[in-house]
Amino acid sequence: MANGGFSQKFEQWLYGRNGSDDVARLCANVALVLVVVDLFTGTRWLSGVALCLIVYALYRAFSKDVAARARENEAFMSKLGPARPWVSSPVATIKDHRDYKYMKCPDCGQRCRVPRGKGKVRVTCRACHKKFEAKA
Repeated sequence: MANGGFSQKFEQWLYGRNGSDDVARLCANVALVLVVVDLFTGTRWLSGVALCLIVYALYRAFSKDVAARARENEAFMSKLGPARPWVSSPVATIKDHRDYKYMKCPDCGQRCRVPRGKGKVRVTCRACHKKFEAKA
């Protein structure tokens, strides 16, 4: 077992597995929140739900059917709409919202990002190339 025997076998076992995707990370994060809430409320059923979510997240992460898990992940993420960035990367989204302001193009409705604290800026829509002014 010396010379990384266990870690090498574990890496071989993980090869070709799905790994952690957005749905698995969301399940794990919700389970963590449920466990914390359960600590304060003392209800046992929240622990059971959290355990089920952890088992499902592990099932997704260790699944060898990568194509099926990718389709499921994309179907779930497409249903989230505007909440998609918050699920896939909450920390980066919070930092992004601190640095940028989001607004819609008055013509086409495309979402545009403007740096905060710059005052009045001229924005060019990437979709329709309409120029409009916005207060950042």
